[in-house]
Amino acid sequence: MPVSARNPLPVQLYRALRTCVHVLQGIAFTILVFPWLDASARRTRVKRWSTRLLEMLAVSIVVRGDLDLRDGNVLVVANHVSWLDIFVLNAVHPVRFVAKAELGRWPIAGAMVRSAGTLLIERAKRHDTQRVNHHIAEVLAGGDVVAIFPEATTSDGATTLPFKSSLLQPIVEAAGRVAPVAIRYQGRDGTRSLAPAYIGDMTFMESVWRVCGEEALQVVLDAPPAIHAGGGHRRELARTAEAIIRSALARA
Repeated sequence: MPVSARNPLPVQLYRALRTCVHVLQGIAFTILVFPWLDASARRTRVKRWSTRLLEMLAVSIVVRGDLDLRDGNVLVVANHVSWLDIFVLNAVHPVRFVAKAELGRWPIAGAMVRSAGTLLIERAKRHDTQRVNHHIAEVLAGGDVVAIFPEATTSDGATTLPFKSSLLQPIVEAAGRVAPVAIRYQGRDGTRSLAPAYIGDMTFMESVWRVCGEEALQVVLDAPPAIHAGGGHRRELARTAEAIIRSALARA
């Protein structure tokens, strides 16, 4: 695999500092201003903030297919490569994520995660899935789009890990749509890039530093037609979505 173009150290450092300032501004805004905004205004702000972050990191987005999330009652199901995935999807259409509860306990950034409306789940506690599914159902009924990463962890983006189905139950009961999205990152020359992959023992700051060092990245979202969930079974939906995403990544 060809080596992607890297930024000189001063450029990498400058980009990292700009990103940190942008994140701190976002944290302050979500804590101080979000409580006074309605849902539509929050979504607008999230989209704008995420778009600006990707611009700072020279990450461009290409959507292939029809990722139409405007009508609501949609559960986005995607493979998980990087912390960037969250901001990429939010830059396309603001969604409510389901994430590990540990994120909400992070110093400083945890406040932003909670204030942005992220649904936090204690994955080590099986009974917590029922509580989160109840919240997902409420959010879907309120018109928001919810996004989950059924792998429950990150991978390098070459393929997917097995999908877990427990968080798909609310969309079955709501007779909504499952929108499978295959996420992959590539360099300017079109070859797959491992720079954004947040895997193994890598720390969050190490991952941010790697992304800041890339001259430019492109994230491709392959969005096949949505799957109607009404009358289906969550395990079958999970298997179907996994196969669709795995196939899209293999074609790439």
